Amino acid sequence: MQDRSSFLTASTTSHSIRHRAGSAARLALLISLLLLAGSLCAAADLLCGAAPAKAVIDWSQFRFQPCHTGFNPYEFVLSPDTVGSLTLRWSAEITGPVYSSPAVWGGAVYVGSSFNGYFYAFSAITGAMLWQYRTRSSVAAPVVANGVVYVGSQDNNLYALNARTGALLWTYTTDSYIQSSPTVANGVVYFGSFDQNLYALNAGTGALLWKYTTGGPIESSPAVANGVVYFGSYDQNLYALDASTGALLWKHTTGNWVYSSPAVASGVVYFGSYDQNLYALDAGTGGLLWQYMTGAAVESSPAVANGVVYFGSDDANVYALDASTGNPLWTSATNGFVQSSSAVANGVVYVGSYDNNLYALDAGSGAPLWKFATASLIYSSPAVANGSVYVGSEDGNLYAFSLPAGEK
Repeated sequence: MQDRSSFLTASTTSHSIRHRAGSAARLALLISLLLLAGSLCAAADLLCGAAPAKAVIDWSQFRFQPCHTGFNPYEFVLSPDTVGSLTLRWSAEITGPVYSSPAVWGGAVYVGSSFNGYFYAFSAITGAMLWQYRTRSSVAAPVVANGVVYVGSQDNNLYALNARTGALLWTYTTDSYIQSSPTVANGVVYFGSFDQNLYALNAGTGALLWKYTTGGPIESSPAVANGVVYFGSYDQNLYALDASTGALLWKHTTGNWVYSSPAVASGVVYFGSYDQNLYALDAGTGGLLWQYMTGAAVESSPAVANGVVYFGSDDANVYALDASTGNPLWTSATNGFVQSSSAVANGVVYVGSYDNNLYALDAGSGAPLWKFATASLIYSSPAVANGSVYVGSEDGNLYAFSLPAGEK
């Protein structure tokens, strides 16, 4: 699930290889070349279904990469053995709640305000503000690709900003507000709007390539994998469209709204619905593989790592299911809605709760390893990159955590 911004406060008060040496060297070289060429999105595409390989990779968009697995296989500093020593490195005060999920790129952390319309860039190391840009309403979660930040606002616009300076490059106006976090793949920006359309724009110019109209507002953030765009709608459907043309490939109907943003892994699409279920569909056909019912709405977006699906529910639990069968592996209870989407890295699951806490759980057992209490609920989804964890809180702060210097 992407960031609902100020709309959330109204709506939720009532209910949110190891590789062989040669292969590793070739993959590392390829990623390096892609980064040097400015093709960060293409590098991220390699991670969709790829096996872990050591590298320094930023968390540059909601759910980490275009297929939205929420899994960073390049994190080697934080682990179940070390995460208990996480300490607050800095916090940056932002006017109003921070429902936006942060993106990390090029030494900066990007996040939006859910109150005053400002979008910010902070130093990932010190928390010092680098620049700010004001939209006219609440700001959703951003994506950074090729030196450009793309972010939607409830002022109906998608903005493209220079990631280093915050200078405006272009805007695209829809007919309603944007709470869907955009996804960039192969030079195209995909995002949904409450005007019921899924848009595909040229990432360089903002020109419309195509749009597809559903039967309800689109809050779900699109996942892109193997030439297909997957997303949910308030019309209760999960859609699969041809990424190049926008042609409908298939759709699957659930029992209620689909806020949750899908994750695509190993030929399967995973997503939640307000009907309390977590679904697993064949990515090619849309056929139902399995579904798992929780005790309340599933508004968070699932993470998929090492054959396990992790997600939260409004029943206050974090769940881990076998990705192939849907069989439950463990649950971990919090004291509030879990609408924050889990991030998984190096054997640890990070997730926020409406009980004000950010949790780190053992990915294998669900055992609590660490938690940090903020002054209000956490709807923002954490980003984990390069030995640090970043998350926003309704208390108006963006938080950054890392290990003490001597433990890194």
